[in-house]
Amino acid sequence: MKNLLNTNLLRSILLIAVIISAVFQSNGQETKPSASGYAPVNGIKVYYEVYGEGKPIILLHGAFYTIEMNWAQLIPELSKTRRVIAIEMQGHGHTPYSDRALSITTLASDVEKLMDYLNIDSADVAGYSMGGSVAYQFAVQSPKRLRKLVIISSTYKSNGWLPIVNGGFKNFKPEFFDNTPIKTAYDAVAPDKTKWRKFLAQMFAFAQVPFNVGDSKVAKIAAPVLIISGDNDGLDKIELAKTYQLLGGGVAADLAPMPKSHLAIVPSQGHVTLMMQTKTILGYLNDFLK
Repeated sequence: MKNLLNTNLLRSILLIAVIISAVFQSNGQETKPSASGYAPVNGIKVYYEVYGEGKPIILLHGAFYTIEMNWAQLIPELSKTRRVIAIEMQGHGHTPYSDRALSITTLASDVEKLMDYLNIDSADVAGYSMGGSVAYQFAVQSPKRLRKLVIISSTYKSNGWLPIVNGGFKNFKPEFFDNTPIKTAYDAVAPDKTKWRKFLAQMFAFAQVPFNVGDSKVAKIAAPVLIISGDNDGLDKIELAKTYQLLGGGVAADLAPMPKSHLAIVPSQGHVTLMMQTKTILGYLNDFLK
């Protein structure tokens, strides 16, 4: 009975997510990249798009998403003053499926190799969900390439999520994704649509492997970090508070200097709906990055 309830709950969550994603995507402003292409990195080719001019910021999407599904509303605003580089990670969107084992360590290395390809010495990096975990790993692996870090509804370790989130993918089945906007978006841009089920199987396996960038390593991140979380986005808020303390936060700022890292908890938001709060997220980003 418990497994049945969890399966039905996960189906409902996925349905809500894909419906919101479709609305989010359709409301995005039409902005064309000034450049796009494939960067050869670590034995695969990673697709990227470039918008605007100015200091670079790299955007890392969430699991199963494309650039458009994740960032359609933010890119037009960010690119008014910044050079925005959005990528699609292994198997996602335009980036071909690969049998290469998935890990946040490898995906973070892909980001650095992409920067080498585009001749970017250092950049701000923003990641949502899975992209946020990759961004944490990037901050640890490539500290000299990072200016500021933005983490949206994400964590650097598996137990940063609530138990129901960690156990969710055990009951996920490929057919849950049939006839969804996520599948439609994949079919629209994937180089080889026949890899869809292989991609899903790879992602399910990836999601079930525990990960931990490391408390001591996160505590050594020198770059300022902005954490944005929904109050009910599936993150364990006790662990989130500990993360903020590792980054220098959680002090009495009236009695001590204000930390360089910031924490924003957005009320009445889940994991998916948080990304729809464009004005709120943009306000936090602009204040933090300027």
